Amino acid sequence: MRIGYAAGAFDLFHIGHLNLLRRAKQQCDVLIAGVVSDEMLREVKGVESVVPTEERAEIVRNLRFVDQVHVETTPSKLDTWHEVGFTHFFKGDDWRGTPKGLLLEEQFAEVGVEIVYLPYTMHTSSTALRRALAAISASADAVATAGLQSAGTR
Repeated sequence: MRIGYAAGAFDLFHIGHLNLLRRAKQQCDVLIAGVVSDEMLREVKGVESVVPTEERAEIVRNLRFVDQVHVETTPSKLDTWHEVGFTHFFKGDDWRGTPKGLLLEEQFAEVGVEIVYLPYTMHTSSTALRRALAAISASADAVATAGLQSAGTR
């Protein structure tokens, strides 16, 4: 039985997330999606989630190709493996050959877990979406400020 695990923040859920989970499910019997908690996002990536952990978990849990959701509360994927017991770990191929990816490969080789790299969706990411939202917000703030200043000079 192939038990797959695909983890992510899944914040600002987009097509890249959907592609990762769909492709992972095609390669395993059971797919467990790891949803990184708000606390871990703060600690590991230094970002605040837009959508709270429980809501992100509920979104992912309701995808037809996700069999189970595990909320990650530790930065160690090896600790998560001890909690969940997966046989295959799915990651975007943007991790292949990176220091983080090589460390994961080394750690999981010791416990018999296969790392499977899946195509990374280049044209979209949560980081890009966050930048776009920040730009929209800054533009709206500038327009509002200009409007207030204009009203004050009348």
